Amino acid sequence: MGDKKVGKAGQVDEAKVLAAWQPGLVGKSGKPGKAVDLSGLNPAAAPFSSGDKAADKERVVQLAVELDAVQNLFFADRRFKLLVVLQGTDGSGKDGTVRGVFANVSPLGVHTIGWIAPTGVERSHDYLWRIHQRVPAAGEITIFNRSHYEDVLVPVVNGDLTDEATQKRYRQINDFERMLTENGTVILKFMLHISKEEQRERLQERLDDPAKHWKFALGDLEVRKQWTAYQKAYGTMLGATSTPWAPWTVVPADSKTHRNLMIATLVRRALDGLKLRYPPSDPALIGLVVPKGQGNG
Repeated sequence: MGDKKVGKAGQVDEAKVLAAWQPGLVGKSGKPGKAVDLSGLNPAAAPFSSGDKAADKERVVQLAVELDAVQNLFFADRRFKLLVVLQGTDGSGKDGTVRGVFANVSPLGVHTIGWIAPTGVERSHDYLWRIHQRVPAAGEITIFNRSHYEDVLVPVVNGDLTDEATQKRYRQINDFERMLTENGTVILKFMLHISKEEQRERLQERLDDPAKHWKFALGDLEVRKQWTAYQKAYGTMLGATSTPWAPWTVVPADSKTHRNLMIATLVRRALDGLKLRYPPSDPALIGLVVPKGQGNG
């Protein structure tokens, strides 16, 4: 799956390509959709690539600059909020996506949240309590590096949740995201899909570079032994929580350049679709001239 479809002038038909990488949506009944078989999606595919890696890299840089300009308009418009969810296994490139796609975006109105294990206080509340406090406000773009979906992945793989409890959390997350979208939040959810061999190489790079040791924990090797279980948990989660109001997009991410290109393209497309506008000017500003400096001021 994920073969490119090329239209006029060699341009990728992104809409048709995208359909292969978006799971079937949960129906109006709210019942979970069919689990996604991630083995049928090639993590080395590059559906948004032009076929020229250098050109793709240049396009990523261009999109990063464009996103900065659009973000300023987004902040000024203030009718919407944007939540970008980056979810994936260790080494899938969540940090790299933040750097590659949002590197040029002004800190004004843009925030990245790197989620870690909940604290004691957070555990004393429901699992979505801490999440709700960090969602974007009007005019803000918030990027979740990991997310509330950890709560239907880690405990599922470790056997800490029954199937009934897991299904309940799927429904709660869908309802939570519906509430956010009904109140002006646009949600873009990206599952960064890498191969087991690519993960091994990236983890080894962390071990080989002392400057990256902080990114590695011995527990990462134990989690890697659960690869098959996590792939299954991800597939079930994708099918159960890809909704019309907050659909998932699987991003083939063995190629860092392609990963950034695909996500930057889709974020830019989503912002363009909002028909952003600057607020009306204050009539008192029309024709106003700033006086030249006078006195000691």
